[in-house]
This record gives sequence, C-alpha cells and structure tokens, in this order.
Amino acid sequence: MKKIDQGLIANENSKLEEALDYDYAALGEKLARDNIDIEKLTAAAQAFDVAIPSWGTGTGGTRFARFPNEGEPRNIFEKLADCSVINELSGCTSSVSPHFPWDIVDDFSELKEQADAYGLTWVAVNSNTFQDQPNQEVSYKYGSLSHTQKPNREAAIAHNLDCIEYGKQLGAKSLTVWIGDGSNHPGQQHFQRSFERYLDSMSMIYRELPDDWEMHIEHKMFEPAFYSTVIQDWGSNILAAMHLGPKCKSLVDLGHHAPNTNIEMIVSRLIQFKKLGGFHFNDSKYGDDDLDSGSIHPYQQFLIFNELVDAEHRQQDEFHPAYMLDQSHNVTDPIESLIISGIEVQRSYIKALMVNRDNLYGYQDSNDAIMASQELKKAFNMDISPILAMARARKGAAVDPINLYRKSGYRQDVAKVRFRDPSASGSGIV
Repeated sequence: MKKIDQGLIANENSKLEEALDYDYAALGEKLARDNIDIEKLTAAAQAFDVAIPSWGTGTGGTRFARFPNEGEPRNIFEKLADCSVINELSGCTSSVSPHFPWDIVDDFSELKEQADAYGLTWVAVNSNTFQDQPNQEVSYKYGSLSHTQKPNREAAIAHNLDCIEYGKQLGAKSLTVWIGDGSNHPGQQHFQRSFERYLDSMSMIYRELPDDWEMHIEHKMFEPAFYSTVIQDWGSNILAAMHLGPKCKSLVDLGHHAPNTNIEMIVSRLIQFKKLGGFHFNDSKYGDDDLDSGSIHPYQQFLIFNELVDAEHRQQDEFHPAYMLDQSHNVTDPIESLIISGIEVQRSYIKALMVNRDNLYGYQDSNDAIMASQELKKAFNMDISPILAMARARKGAAVDPINLYRKSGYRQDVAKVRFRDPSASGSGIV
C-alpha cells in the first residue's frame, strides 16, 4: 500500500539517473585513492534507519501559540500514512515510535496491520505523565513518578505499565520514559527524596518489563520545571539506569543539554559503561529548540557518530543504540523536515564510516592534535550526496525527495479530507 505514485518516483528518478551515475563514479574514484570502497558505504546507507516519532508529523508549537498546517494528521492512522510517505521518499525511516495516550486505539491489531501494509515497524513506545488527561483522577501538576502523594505516583506507574502492554501488541521492544517532574522555586522540593521516589516508581515499572525489552530513561535540563528537574542530566540518568538494572539504559536527546556541552563525550561514557540506549536526534540554537537535525550543528552530529562508529569498529559489548528523530516543526511541512532530517542523520553516519580509524588512533597515541583533527575534518568535509542519492535510488526511494514530494501533491490531497480542528490554534504546546 503506497501513498506516493511509484510511477512518479521512477519517472523523476530516470531524469536524474545520468547525472547521478556520473557524480557517483567520480566520487568513487576519489574515495578509491584513499582505499575507501564506495559500494560498501552505499550498502551501509541502504541499511541505515532512523525512526520517525508519530507526534513529529503534526505541527509543533510554543507556549504562546500553535499554527496548524493544512492537512495535518488527526489520529495515529493518519500519522502512519504520513510516516509511510516519509519512508517512501527518504528510504531510511522505516520505523515509527508511538506516544501514549496520544496514539491509543481501540484495536491495536488493526494499527499493526496498517503499519505492516506500509512496510513500517514499531519501535520504542513513549509514555506521557507530563500532562493531565481528560477524566484523570489525580494531577501531575506537582510531579508524576516522583510526586509526594502515593496515588499520583501509582497513576503514573499504571500508565507506564499500560504503555508496555500497548507496545507488546505492536511488536515494540522498548519503553522510553521522560518525566517533567521538578520544581520552579528554591526549597519547593527535597532533591534527594524526590529522586528516591522516582527510583522506587521506576523499579516497579522495570520489574514488569518483558525479558527481551529495554527501558530508556530520557533526561532534560529544564522545562517545564525551571529551577530543578528530577532527571536533569546524563549523570542522574546513568545513576538511575545503573540502579535499576541491565535492561535500563540512558537515552540522549541532543537538545536536552546545557549550551556547549560536549555531547559526544557523554555518548562515549555511556557506551563505555554499557548504558547507551539510544538517541532523539534534533538540533538547537538556544535550548530545547527541537530544530531539524543537522540544521545548526552538523559537525557536532558527525562527532557523535564518530563515537558510535568507533564503538562499532571496536565491537563493544551491548552496543545496539536505537535512533529516532524528535523535532518540532513550527513553520515547515513536517513531512519535508523529517525527510531532510532522516537523510542528514544518515549522512553523519556514512561520513563517520569514512574516518580512517588506524590513522586516527595513531595520531591520538602520538598526541598529534592537528593531524587527528584533520583526519576527522577530511571525512566531514567530503560531499557524499551521490552515495545517499544512489542508496535511495537502489531502494526505490526518491533521488530528489523534496521536489518529488511537492510534485506529488500529497499535502494538498490530504488537506481535502483532513479538516482542520478550529480549536487547534489555541494556547499551543511546548
């Protein structure tokens, strides 16, 4: 069940085939001089995959307002259709991460069948205890898993256990837990007791994980709490993960760090202690901006993948991180942003594969800072667009995905049947 006309993809790709073959051959010759096999890189690009967050297909917002896009999805089935389009055109986004209760349905078997028809799989399920839901008996205003009152904590625990059950029906294998718990005033919260309550709550969820599942803890420095956050950085994150057990690992969201934080070094530490669960890829300028991946700090993203590829190269134990985008699209078409972001994450991975590890290790061992840096820059500065385009062409995806998406008229077509909710332009979301 394809959402984009395959004839259109084939026709548009054929127009670009001659130029792509020329550029690909030229790049292949250039790489061969450094003993790099372009075909191996292309195969790696074809195999690479980064998950789409179901919520990312809708228009984002701020604390002030949200301006909904034409034809934005109104439910998980329509989100899934948009995810299918993103994958058909990018060729590197064949998995979807749902968020509950936003994506709860009456019949999960029907949802799984729909995903199967699109050729999509389900990955990490995400719980939501950072906002109250209609008819909820208790409130998360002052916290959820770390709340001072037991009934509030029990409600948050029960929701996470429900999320595991939903995920089992879809075939997912991990639960991602992010909480907005924290404080806005000095003295409002007892730091140690709140962390103790959090660990006790998470222990109850951890005990119910299926044997072949993982739990991923996500940290965030600030927002919605602005004075303190219970899981505020990778330190608290890994402490919690180590306390809970081997099936619990840390998840790194690129926007959840203080400015100028050395994220690639954090990634290295988590790998070393077998606690890297995965990533939420995005970019930021000021804080947790959730900008398109690679739009502000592409070199940082490359350096992160340099550590990831290094772990692959060294065949480190328990290294199987999950990759997912997590972005807020306020002024762009989310489908276009997610296509571009998926490809940019893929680009960072392939560039990191081009680093000559033996040369780099030698420069590091001899303390040759300039040559070590140049070894990384050599890979980063290489334009590998022909590799990524060829990988897409060989998978039947689009050589020029954005232009093809616009020619398809998909957004205009769905706008005719997905009527905008007049109340959706209200106070917005963060």
